Amino acid sequence: MKLLLIVVTLAVVVLAGAWFWGGRMDGPTVEISEPGKFVGRAGSLQFKARTPRGEFSRLEAFLEQGGASHQVYKLEALKASPDDSKISDSLDVIRPIGKQAIPALKSGPARLVIHAARPVVYGLRQAETTVTRDVQVRLEPPTVSVLSTFHYINHGGSEFVVYRAAPGDVVSGVRVGDKEYFGYPAKGAGIGGDPALMVAFFGLLFDQPRDASIQVFARDEAGNQAVAPLDHMVFAKAYQKSRIEVDDRFLQRVVPAIAGNSPGENIPQDDVLKGFLVINGELRRKNNQYLRDLAKKSSPELMFTDAFQQLGNSQVEAKFADTRTYVYKGKEVDQQVHLGFDLAVTANVPLVAAQRGVVVHADDLGIYGNCVVIDHGMGVQSLYGHLSSIGVKVGDKVDKGQQIGRSGMTGLAGGDHLHFTMLVGGEQITPVDWWSAQWMQDRVRRKIMAAGGV
Repeated sequence: MKLLLIVVTLAVVVLAGAWFWGGRMDGPTVEISEPGKFVGRAGSLQFKARTPRGEFSRLEAFLEQGGASHQVYKLEALKASPDDSKISDSLDVIRPIGKQAIPALKSGPARLVIHAARPVVYGLRQAETTVTRDVQVRLEPPTVSVLSTFHYINHGGSEFVVYRAAPGDVVSGVRVGDKEYFGYPAKGAGIGGDPALMVAFFGLLFDQPRDASIQVFARDEAGNQAVAPLDHMVFAKAYQKSRIEVDDRFLQRVVPAIAGNSPGENIPQDDVLKGFLVINGELRRKNNQYLRDLAKKSSPELMFTDAFQQLGNSQVEAKFADTRTYVYKGKEVDQQVHLGFDLAVTANVPLVAAQRGVVVHADDLGIYGNCVVIDHGMGVQSLYGHLSSIGVKVGDKVDKGQQIGRSGMTGLAGGDHLHFTMLVGGEQITPVDWWSAQWMQDRVRRKIMAAGGV
């Protein structure tokens, strides 16, 4: 009897300890990725929940507002996997959230609440977690309207627009087909007064259809969006086609040099033709994506008021959007589009900045060789490629006409020349417009002055 009492007492102590210990165990972890600060008319709840072997006893999500609790998600029983190796500790959840999913929502504050629990102590207790996030329900769409007039754009070229977007925290700009060009506060272009005034440069790319839709947009953090059509006229431009002969001498000069300056890239060197095709295709795409990313570093200040400067006394060897077919030993091996102007004078000539700005790249850049990119503000940048030497560094402020390096034949250059192009929002567009004083006056300055700028 005494032994039985001792056994019972020990069992009670063990169970009590287990019960106490179970109550101190951590519940599942929950990480919310969406929504952020706002919930709009449409959107999604996205979160990841983790617990050992994915053993959830409860996983529910609610959006609470004004005393009401709206269930957004509830975990149903998980199907057991016959293969333990396929059991995951985490569960990714995506569910619709917003006015469309919860019609009773109103504009104003709300709270997202996620409850999660897992069984512990052989299922006798539950380790629980509750995660909350305060959000703002925003149902009113932004407003956007176009103020400037006479938008004429060359196919492959660029344009400028003045517009109004509200409220002040929206993301706005111009959408051309599937490309978005972000706007900047108009005060950066010298237009004072209304803080809702915005300006944007945008392009109609050479490979986009001439009838691509062009509209101004405004989008808030809740996903609400407003658009306004942009009246415009497109002028067709004819682009050239050419055949480029490549031989072993050229390939043996450029492939090892570019491969050596492109660490981490898988560029074959034992077969220079294969190496060239990788450089001309895959590396070209990566280099151009890098240029798109550089647009994020653009200043909100417009640093120019006049036309850009072309390399003096230069001969045009290749034009913008020239479709090149590459031929090796009589066989067509590749085709790419040349997005710039090749300008030549003599070897190793001084190169100058086409306009005032700040250097955002001054280093090797794959197919462009030694390359300088200058930011001129509001998404407008200029590129100088194939330099033999670079005379500036990132962060330098340069004036129009200031020397930045010397011409050369680095990268994929067949001879000594300057590869020059303009970028708007990271997209390469023809420089011809930017070299024209008349274009700068009609397309940019006139609209700034009409909006009250100087």
